[in-house]
Amino acid sequence: MARLAPDGCFPGLLLLLLPLLLLPPPGAPRSVARRAVPGFREPAPRGPAGSPARRPWATRAPESGAGEPGGDRGAGVCKSRPLDLVFIIDSSRSVRPLEFTKVKTFVSQIIDTLDIGEAHTRVAVVNYASTVKIEFHLRAHSDKQSLKQAVARIAPLSTGTMSGLAIQTAMDEAFTVGAGARGSTSNIPKVAIIVTDGRPQDQVNEVAARARASGIELYAVGVDRADMESLKLIASEPLEDHVFYVETYGVIEKLSSRFQETFCALDPCLLGTHQCQHVCISDGEGSHHCECSQGYTLNADKKTCSVIDKCALNTHGCEHICVNGRTGSYHCECYDGYILNEDRKTCSVEDKCAFGRHGCQHICVRDRAGSYHCECFEGYILNEDNKTCSVRNKCALDTHGCQHLCVSDGTASYHCDCYDGYTLNDDRKTCSVIEEARRLISTEVACGCEATLAFQENVSSYLQRLNTLLDDILEKLINEHGQVHLDKCPNFSPGNVESLAY
Repeated sequence: MARLAPDGCFPGLLLLLLPLLLLPPPGAPRSVARRAVPGFREPAPRGPAGSPARRPWATRAPESGAGEPGGDRGAGVCKSRPLDLVFIIDSSRSVRPLEFTKVKTFVSQIIDTLDIGEAHTRVAVVNYASTVKIEFHLRAHSDKQSLKQAVARIAPLSTGTMSGLAIQTAMDEAFTVGAGARGSTSNIPKVAIIVTDGRPQDQVNEVAARARASGIELYAVGVDRADMESLKLIASEPLEDHVFYVETYGVIEKLSSRFQETFCALDPCLLGTHQCQHVCISDGEGSHHCECSQGYTLNADKKTCSVIDKCALNTHGCEHICVNGRTGSYHCECYDGYILNEDRKTCSVEDKCAFGRHGCQHICVRDRAGSYHCECFEGYILNEDNKTCSVRNKCALDTHGCQHLCVSDGTASYHCDCYDGYTLNDDRKTCSVIEEARRLISTEVACGCEATLAFQENVSSYLQRLNTLLDDILEKLINEHGQVHLDKCPNFSPGNVESLAY
């Protein structure tokens, strides 16, 4: 979109086809229209919150003598805003030679209304049909005479209407610094006017969108059989200021006056002398009045603006909280635990668990009134932050149920084990004696008892034999020597020998 500096008078190419369609019949009274000039800004004064003041409104100028040779609105009265202007003209076979001459005349008449020069407006022409030809670049001509002579020498090409290719070529080759276009820092508007009488034979929607996004303001002029929908796809917004249609090439020259009106500024809104803080409205005949942007109200000086506090007026409709913006606007917010509904005014209880804003490591449990609490998986305990969880040692808590031993596995799990000689039952908690051990113990005990009895029997038998032997010896001694004096061994007797054995 073309943008204007405060020292210029170009409001952007905005007053073209629509005024032509609304031309009154001869003798009818003329009316003054108010038109927005998008992007028209001045550096001072500053608006609220540091926003730049704007002058987006221009008046529709009278048409008497406009653009006509010898008219009272020549270059000495109307100084046009410098711009880089590229004409993209259709010269396919459907455009007859006489009609193509009319197009060149139309281009030359627009050039007549401009201030041409290196420091002013530069003009280039892109000629297209099935092929595209750049007739001359922006830096080629710096005066009107040579520029119009170059336009007069343009010849039509051939069949085909490759409008998309023509726009792409203008972007890639005509609107470049090397071809003579001024850089973005120069604040020189880039404007393209495409003139066609047919339906494009290629895609124009995407390429036109790219051109507009790059800062080129596109105007589409359709003649006779031109497709209106294609013109709308090409042109910049608002379409009513950028799309034009005439029934024949015989009347296309009348559009040149509309371009002069667009380029010229004679009222304070366009000249930048209005002192309106926000919006200047041209009332015609050099008069104007100031208005404010939405959310602001005009002060008593009729020039500056103040923010309207809609929250204080209690007309906001917010269910909970109204928050004022910096530009006279407002928005609604909700109390903690609530969320704003789609109507941007009412509030509903917020389910933080469902929206994933709870911060719980394991489980979020929704409570009433929009609150919640965190819980942990089995085998874990909630930490002091009431959000994260730590492993629970069930063995230490003595809730494991193991009969003998509880063994922690380190991940909130555990298993039971048994003492030696026992085995874990199927319930994985209780223990039973191992049967093989019981059998071995019984056998060992039995064997030990039998050996002891056998030993005792052997000793007893041996002592009995020894007793008998001693009795025999004593009896022989008595028979051979008489009485044996054993009074010196009072503790000796055959019975004592047997008792000693035990």
